[in-house]
Amino acid sequence: MMQGALENRHLADKTGKTSHMVFIPRFDLCEVIPGGSPVPHPAFVLGDRILPGIYISKYQNVMEEGLAYSRQGQDPATSVSFDQAAEACAAKGDGWHLMSALEWGALALWCLKHDQLPFGNNHDGKDYREDAQTATVAFADPTAGIIRTATGTGPITWSHNRREDGIYDLNGNIWEWQGGIRLVRGELQLLPPALTNDSSADSLSWRAINAHTGELLFPDGTGTTSHSIKLDYQNGVWCYTEAINDAFSHARYCDFLAVTAPGLSPAAKELLCALGCLWEHPCQALEGVSLYANNGAAERMVFRGGRWGQQQNAGVFKNCFDDPRSYAGPAVGFRAAYHPPLDATPSKEVL
Repeated sequence: MMQGALENRHLADKTGKTSHMVFIPRFDLCEVIPGGSPVPHPAFVLGDRILPGIYISKYQNVMEEGLAYSRQGQDPATSVSFDQAAEACAAKGDGWHLMSALEWGALALWCLKHDQLPFGNNHDGKDYREDAQTATVAFADPTAGIIRTATGTGPITWSHNRREDGIYDLNGNIWEWQGGIRLVRGELQLLPPALTNDSSADSLSWRAINAHTGELLFPDGTGTTSHSIKLDYQNGVWCYTEAINDAFSHARYCDFLAVTAPGLSPAAKELLCALGCLWEHPCQALEGVSLYANNGAAERMVFRGGRWGQQQNAGVFKNCFDDPRSYAGPAVGFRAAYHPPLDATPSKEVL
């Protein structure tokens, strides 16, 4: 579990340019999930390697010459498709990748466990719970008001650990594409990072999840893999289950805390919790946050965090499974993450 000051570093990519990154030390599931297993959170597992930690962009990323960078005081990159975001991260070199759903889930669970769910730009340039505007305006509209704020210029409450050494802007400002996760006609699929960094639609490394064991399965390609976890809409509530009875190729939503997982094994539920996709415990801090999903389309990717103007419906547990990988809207961006390749030491400068 994270203790003391977090290591902040400038990590260089293959071009020699650096990004401001935060090192998140490894922790176990039992440290962030009630009754969780005493094993590392899967964000820290890379095949047969147990990572000491992972580097996460301190700020929502900007784009420079097609590559992703974590820089303070910038208007974050938007109108970027999923494939463009993934490529901007992977093209930086070995170990660089679009921040994954498991990495985001790990941060979200840590924040929840420590009662430090971050605030952010979710209401006209400020958090709806804060009275004064306290971040630098990056983009404003004469009609809509303040839209985006500059990366990392908000108050300390906008950091994931309420300290200057933390990760900023996980709540609101802009949505963030998530790597390694998608829906295929409602079937939840993951991309194990040890297999490949290829997140293309036809990558053979995508895996479904066994509802009985939590283990990964080879999908059948049509979203109907036997025993896989799927999203079904039952009586106005999203349910993780084995069969879809109500498929609809349009977004529907319910409160995140109302999402259920009937019939799933404890191991399968634990993986969903590790992803930040399920929480079955009372939690007043998550009230008002919702899950949007489309379980009828051939493929839907995921972005998280919410955007400006969503007030209490933004935050680290806000999930949207509703857009194709080609979507590139003014409210969606991304951030990169990094884990050193085996036997490699990243070029870095301690801050």
